Amino acid sequence: MSNAPNFADYETALRELTLDVPEFFNYTVDVFEKWARQDSSRTALLIGAADWKSVDRFTFGQLRRKINQFCNVLRGRNIGKGDRVVLLMDWRHEWYVAILAMIKLGVIPIPTTTQSRPRDLLYRFNLSGAVGIVCSAELAGVVDQISAECKTLAHRFVVGTPLPASAGWIDFNASLSAQKEELDAWQRTRSDDAMLMYFTSGTVSYPKIVLHTQASYGIGHTLTARLWHDLKPDDIHWTLTDTGWAKAAWGCLFGQWTVGSTIFVSAAHKFEPQKTLSLFAKVGITTFCAAPTVYRILVRENLKDYNLSTLRHCTSAGEPLNPEVIRIWKDATGAYIYDGYGQTECVNMLANFRGMPIRPGSMGKPVPGFDIVILDDDGVEQPAGNEGHVAVRVKPTRPVGFFREYVGDSEAMAAAFRGDFYYTGDRAYRDSDGYFWFVSRADDVIITSGYRIGPFEVENALIEHPAVKESAVVASPDETRGEIVKAFVVLAPGYEPSPTLTHELQQHVRTITAPYKYPRAIEFVKELPKTVSGKIKRGELRRREWAGWKHRSAPLRTRRRYQRTYKKLGILGLLEQLRRIWFGNGKQK
Repeated sequence: MSNAPNFADYETALRELTLDVPEFFNYTVDVFEKWARQDSSRTALLIGAADWKSVDRFTFGQLRRKINQFCNVLRGRNIGKGDRVVLLMDWRHEWYVAILAMIKLGVIPIPTTTQSRPRDLLYRFNLSGAVGIVCSAELAGVVDQISAECKTLAHRFVVGTPLPASAGWIDFNASLSAQKEELDAWQRTRSDDAMLMYFTSGTVSYPKIVLHTQASYGIGHTLTARLWHDLKPDDIHWTLTDTGWAKAAWGCLFGQWTVGSTIFVSAAHKFEPQKTLSLFAKVGITTFCAAPTVYRILVRENLKDYNLSTLRHCTSAGEPLNPEVIRIWKDATGAYIYDGYGQTECVNMLANFRGMPIRPGSMGKPVPGFDIVILDDDGVEQPAGNEGHVAVRVKPTRPVGFFREYVGDSEAMAAAFRGDFYYTGDRAYRDSDGYFWFVSRADDVIITSGYRIGPFEVENALIEHPAVKESAVVASPDETRGEIVKAFVVLAPGYEPSPTLTHELQQHVRTITAPYKYPRAIEFVKELPKTVSGKIKRGELRRREWAGWKHRSAPLRTRRRYQRTYKKLGILGLLEQLRRIWFGNGKQK
């Protein structure tokens, strides 16, 4: 499948690493089941219990038998190639059984976050045309609330207990036990066949559907696992994420088994730093990936109290990580944290790798196979040091680890694909040594604790509250999360600002959309800044938030945001503002 030279030499890998894409390819058959055929007793998956007390082990052979059983269940219900099925559950082995069985048959799974609310699910069902759902028992009630409005939903599988009292649910595990453990002849899939769908964060509208092929994620994530995660067959890898995010595909599914590593996931419903740190030695974690927020929280603990000796390689993505955090983690574990960059639409595209000097705060250098440039607004490539749009060359050769399309959204396709390039929606610059440095989103997406949140959905939820006349949502700086969601709210007549109303609005948003999207800060204003045509100037509100940000160890993205604002002040104003930021009232901090 791939030619992987020693990555101790980045330049050699850049020239020589290739990914072979055959005409026919199926990730479950050609990757996962290859390991089952070679050694069925080999450990594929470790799942930490929700109470943190035990770890369940699953072999490639055990999972393969269950995968075939669910394939037979799907075929018995005439769910076949091209059909779409939503996956809604936390970390458990059934998630893997369901998704790998679907991939084997060419059914298209749509992993969805367990934090989804009824409105989120209804939107996803009706836009995707999903014919079924595989859902954990505790979330079945959410599905029941909208099932009558789902135009295409015909099959509902439930995992776990207690089983729903409502009619129409099929017990997932009971349905498997009635099936044989082998699959009769099945239809081969092409490498360019649709394999998986994810929903993006909404920017100025609701989320878009990203469609990946058997090759784009099934083969493309070889790069993520081998190069960025630096995985080897004897590694036990843990990526800390939710089942519904593309980060799960990056770190908990595809590339890891291509290499033959063991995947660890935790079924705990809440992130607890002390218990998280205790798992490294208990499980024998060798490679670890998490969002910068996780690392910022972990380094607040006394790391000397924990046995972290099994760790040999660590990675992070989502936003630049503070150099101080990298230093503390390295001192405690001996492992650097290697930053990386990518999107739901692709695999790892930029990263700091072993065999090259780390530039703390940098996105790193291009992954072999990706030609990444910085373009200005006219599409002209920029020299080192000039800020611009991060773009990926897709013509004449499209990178293997790249999505096919935004399903049914020609406007989004036209906005993202211009000329020979795909525009990521991020802004950055490249230094003279070829390292890329993140500056900001080109749109209004808010990146907080690794989540990407579009303001539209939050504003739409707020406006449904009778107290809200208008609202605008932007990113606001935060020491731990990097950014938080902040809402500027114009109240309707008869309402007055108060802490009680702030809490009420926050809870209102949490009940309408996924809880992680709620505004952690609300500011009541008399009016919102607008253009002549009446459009809200979110950029003006965002600049106002970032202009006063003084935290010295803020991520690079944070610092550059307010530095650009001060350019407008002239050199004397810039110097005065920087003096205040770094030295406060004149006494060095």
